[in-house]
Amino acid sequence: METEKENRTTERKTGVLILGAGRVCQPAAKLLASIGTNSSPQWYKTFLQDDSEELNDVHVIVASLYLKDAEETIEGIPNATAVQLDVQDHVSLFNYISQVEVVISLLPPSCHIIVANACLELKRHLVTASYVDNSVSMLDEKAKDAGITILGEMGLDPGIDHMMAMKMINQAHVRKGKIRSFNSYCGGLPSPAAANNPLAYKFSWNPAGAIRAGRNPATYKSNGKIIHVDGEDLYDSAERLRIPDLPAFALECLPNRNSLVYGDLYGIANEASTIFRGTLRYEGFGEIMGTLARIGLFNTEHHPLLKDGKRPTFRALLLELLKINDDGCLKREEDIAERIFRLGYCKEKLTAVKAAKTIIFLGLNEETEVHVSCQSAFDVSCLRMEERLAYSSTEQDMVLLHHEVEVDFPGDQQHTEKHIATLLEFGKTENGNTITAMALTVGIPAAIGALLILGNKIKTRGVLRPILPEVYVPALDILQAYGFKLIEKTE
Repeated sequence: METEKENRTTERKTGVLILGAGRVCQPAAKLLASIGTNSSPQWYKTFLQDDSEELNDVHVIVASLYLKDAEETIEGIPNATAVQLDVQDHVSLFNYISQVEVVISLLPPSCHIIVANACLELKRHLVTASYVDNSVSMLDEKAKDAGITILGEMGLDPGIDHMMAMKMINQAHVRKGKIRSFNSYCGGLPSPAAANNPLAYKFSWNPAGAIRAGRNPATYKSNGKIIHVDGEDLYDSAERLRIPDLPAFALECLPNRNSLVYGDLYGIANEASTIFRGTLRYEGFGEIMGTLARIGLFNTEHHPLLKDGKRPTFRALLLELLKINDDGCLKREEDIAERIFRLGYCKEKLTAVKAAKTIIFLGLNEETEVHVSCQSAFDVSCLRMEERLAYSSTEQDMVLLHHEVEVDFPGDQQHTEKHIATLLEFGKTENGNTITAMALTVGIPAAIGALLILGNKIKTRGVLRPILPEVYVPALDILQAYGFKLIEKTE
């Protein structure tokens, strides 16, 4: 392992700079740094079969705001260097970008524009796993003029979802087929063994973002009709879902933001009567979260009980939200469930029972003082979820991505086919360290994006997404050779 402290310089022909040393970084760094080693992995042989340029050793620089994080990320990875870098420090940023051919930014999306502008000036390629926002999209002509590729949305969702979708859609179009319906479902979930709480859900990061996402409005097209779902109704719009080839999974899906933009992106807006993208959860998640929301546990305004340094107990806050003045009430799960049902926070008694079980599991009925940092019921809920719904060191997460595309074929043999593609990945434990499925399915595609640019497989310049055949065809081949289980079938 090399670090900045050792003040070593490494002269390499090929270099990749990875910005951000979070969980996603390690699998990306490991894949890229393995190129040129004595035992070339199978996925690299697949890469070379695609008439790609053979690469010399790839040297990976992992940069983080905190050097210790970068050092921990590259531990045990050959051909990797850890450095401390603040992207707001333009001199340092330009210094490190100038040393490589490709930059992978795994930083928060708001930082990508800073990195992209530096890459433009230095004429270096850029890969991100984040959505291409307007600020980056507007750099298309500048990137073409600079002769660089800015490849965004090269993760899981967005990323692998685009690749699988475009492969199916383009294959149908080659056969003169017309897309009748496009349904896409994706979710990061606990493995069944780790789904051991009333919500059947866990967080590997701060829950605040996930809870807020559950309040986003959604729009999709169903049988020619545009459907709008208000944010406050999103949890209640969850629908039961079963995947025939995975019958053991009891799932549900919630509409995921604006599905209509994918009609334009995939070129099916004028032919598909159904365009739907959904988020996967285990069955029951939506009704529980919707009930908790109506109770007021996700309200973000400052709560009177939490003002002026007052530290009530979790139970006192719960009684206030359930409009109970008598501290002697609601001692038992059945009492909490009955109160929830009587207040009309859910339509079914069974849902009230599930919500009560969740409240007790989260410790929201405990006689423990709320932490001083909490100013709202939302803060309290996030804190408890972060504590009680975290993965243990031995538990696995799971990623499930599933597309269903119905295609009408014209002519004498007019018929309809249903094309199905599924990706199912579990977290892995290597040498006592757990690598999450989410980190693998986001980090590996980003690394493959860099690899395809380095090997001159991606020749198009400008701001791209992985919806072009020159990106998704080799990328999907390498993903499968790497070991991702991509299942495709036609009915």
